[in-house]
Amino acid sequence: MLWTRWLVLLLCWWGTSGEQQVDKRDAAPAVVRSDSRRQRSPPPVQPLDFGFVPAAVYDTHAYYEPGTIGILFHMVHAFLYVIQPNSFPKDLIVKVIQQNMGGIKIEEWRKPENVVLLLQWLHYEAGFLICATIGILFVVVTPVLAFCFCMCRCFDNCGGEMHQRQRKNADCHRGFFTASLIATSIFIILGVLVTQAANHNVSAQIKNTRRLINTNMRDLKTFANNTPAQIEYLTAQYTTAKNKVLSDLDNIGPLLGGRIHSKLEKEVVPTLDIALRMAGAKVESAIKAMRETKEALENVNSSLEVLQDGMGKLQASVSAERASLSNTLSDPACTNGAVSPACNIIRSALSQLVTSADFSKLQDVNQAMANVDTVLKTDLTNILQKGYTSFNDTPKMVKDQTKNIISGTQMLKGMLDKVGMEIIGFSKMFPVEPSLANFTIFLNERQKVIESFYPRMDQMDFYRWVGCVAVLCVVVLVLAFNILGLLCGTCGYDKQATPTTRGCLSNTGGNLLMAGVGFSFIFAWVLMAIVSTLFVVGGNVEKLICEPLANRQLFKIIDTPFLVHPDKKNFLPGMLFQNPNIDLTLGSMYRECYENNGLYHALQLETMFNINSFLNRTVYSKDLARVFESVQVDIKDITLLEQAGRDNLLNFASSGIGHIAYESYLAEINKGVTQVDLLSFCSDLEVQADQLPRGALENALKGHASSIRIIHREQVVPLEQAMKYVKARSSLSQSIKLLQRTSNDLPVKVTNILSAIDAAEYLLTHNASRVVKQETKGYVASLVGYFKQYTQWVKNSLITEVAQCKPISNIVDSTEIVACSFIVDSLNTFWFGLGGCCILLLPSILFSVKLAKFYRRMDTEDVFEDSPYSDTLTRFPRASAPPSYSVW
Repeated sequence: MLWTRWLVLLLCWWGTSGEQQVDKRDAAPAVVRSDSRRQRSPPPVQPLDFGFVPAAVYDTHAYYEPGTIGILFHMVHAFLYVIQPNSFPKDLIVKVIQQNMGGIKIEEWRKPENVVLLLQWLHYEAGFLICATIGILFVVVTPVLAFCFCMCRCFDNCGGEMHQRQRKNADCHRGFFTASLIATSIFIILGVLVTQAANHNVSAQIKNTRRLINTNMRDLKTFANNTPAQIEYLTAQYTTAKNKVLSDLDNIGPLLGGRIHSKLEKEVVPTLDIALRMAGAKVESAIKAMRETKEALENVNSSLEVLQDGMGKLQASVSAERASLSNTLSDPACTNGAVSPACNIIRSALSQLVTSADFSKLQDVNQAMANVDTVLKTDLTNILQKGYTSFNDTPKMVKDQTKNIISGTQMLKGMLDKVGMEIIGFSKMFPVEPSLANFTIFLNERQKVIESFYPRMDQMDFYRWVGCVAVLCVVVLVLAFNILGLLCGTCGYDKQATPTTRGCLSNTGGNLLMAGVGFSFIFAWVLMAIVSTLFVVGGNVEKLICEPLANRQLFKIIDTPFLVHPDKKNFLPGMLFQNPNIDLTLGSMYRECYENNGLYHALQLETMFNINSFLNRTVYSKDLARVFESVQVDIKDITLLEQAGRDNLLNFASSGIGHIAYESYLAEINKGVTQVDLLSFCSDLEVQADQLPRGALENALKGHASSIRIIHREQVVPLEQAMKYVKARSSLSQSIKLLQRTSNDLPVKVTNILSAIDAAEYLLTHNASRVVKQETKGYVASLVGYFKQYTQWVKNSLITEVAQCKPISNIVDSTEIVACSFIVDSLNTFWFGLGGCCILLLPSILFSVKLAKFYRRMDTEDVFEDSPYSDTLTRFPRASAPPSYSVW
């Protein structure tokens, strides 16, 4: 079969390298490929540029466009489709092969299942069988018919009698036969041209065949020469990944620190901003409350001092004035009956002339003021700055914490160099380069053998061409007789001449036509035998080999499981690797090679030695994993508020503000300065004095009223002002109420501050630590990712770029082009044209025999004479010899 040609080349290559590889492949355990898609996608890794694998440029373009003759090819294909419209009998062929694995035996065909297969095959070949039967009948019947025709003419029948009866429509008959013979001859000429075109196409495509052979050989050499360089390039690119890993480890501070800082800016800083702003707002609120508290305490303290001093002086003045007024009322003049009631009224009101509020009993606020001053000295506003600067030094922190990694770079470089040597050693383990060198030598030898066959091929093609031309010359000979007969008969024909007096040229034309009839009978059956043979062979090759090869149905037969042996699942891997259980088919291999993928993937060599598994084990070894796992970065505890600050806040909360007797303050303030309004007391005193008779007593009482007014103006009014306003901004009562409210809110605010600071610290120490661990893990994953990129790049390169097996599919396509397009299509076109000529010879014989009667000189002819039995002149024809006198 056609596919064996390129398969033999493939086997030859494997024969040169397979002996040394089989033992290694047998010893290597099969590794199941892991499905990386099921794993979680790694973090983004900077892509590495491994460059481009040195590509092989192949010269073969396995494509054929037949040109104008392609129209004839399509006509033949359409004719074959009409003859054989059934689809390719894949299942039937598989059953035939499977049931006759031990060879075809005649007695086996008597089994019912084989009889059924035979009937199915006959049904499939029905069209070819019918046409072949017609051809055989033509071959058999034509000589018999020719013999009968000759014998019939010998007895003056079948047009053999040299006598022509004259009819009124003789000219019409002659014209019809002439036109029919001309048309038939034209179609025969077309058939000859088609046949010669097919014959010439085979010879013309010999050069293209040589070109395809040379380019395929050159491509195989290119394949063999480029593959070692491609493998060496793969191993050399490990340095790219190694250098990138070492570079990243040398710059771990900026890289990892920068990644952590960038991640913190995206994830932690916004939250930290919120937390620190909340803490800052609470701190500012607390500081504002502290300052207001301090201001209120200062106000209360200063007011308390003023009030205590003023109340002491006021109490002394009021007591002195009350004693003096009491002495005045002790005057004997007050005992007078008329004056006595007024004095008694005044005397009874003396008990009200006392101070009301007693500020000396109120608690001082000096201790609370001291505690507030201590808290305000704590720098709570620096909390925000501490929070933002906590992660700004992450690059330096990372560099400090990974000093041991940086110091061990030389050791790591040694480990990576060892891995590189192992990869190179693994590539040298398989004798790829010697095997391909042997393959190149084999190709050179085969090419020399093929080139030495070219002269013989040219000679064989010349003999073939001569044979085909000889066959065509037979048809051309018949055509020559027909054409010459038509020319001579038409040119020499004279309507005035009788059949017995026709000229020599006309008679020659008729004889030439009969000569063409004779040669047609002699060679028609031979030509039909050739046509039938070529039809059966070429038609079946086209339908059973070329068409299935073009649509790859032929591969499906070869790839049928258990086709050649019940215990061998797949034919191709069983032949190549002695392992028929590998899921490798000829169709899949052809598809991969047609797409110019690598031979490693096309032959599924990963089932024999899994390079990807080796690289995964070697490139990222356990020692290297331990080095990468030692990359640990952690953020230490961050303190936004020192313990002293916390203690100050707690002391402020318990600063004693809450223990101040605010009710006592408010009670004393609300009492007023004196028990009685001194101005009212003075007015009443003056009213009572006016009721007394004029004299010393009246004047004395009015003097006391004036003194009390002076006390009110100089001492009471300032005290009232001191109690009402504090530094012209707030009343003492408001300060006391503010302190009372602050004492209630102060523990809550301090608790909120500490909670906000704790939350910010937790965010830094936990969320930031999470980010640091996550980015550290991502950094390590990026280091590992460089090696994964290398292994994945090697895998992809082996699949698509290394040892691209396009030459193998080109061999298949070139074989199809040469065998089917160059040979089989031309062969089928040859018998198609020749068969048409053979079929047209039959009407040509008929028309030539009929037409020759009008051109040949007859021995006798019809004459007309008068009838003695009637008065009218009646003409009766009779045969007569040609006249001997000159009138005729």
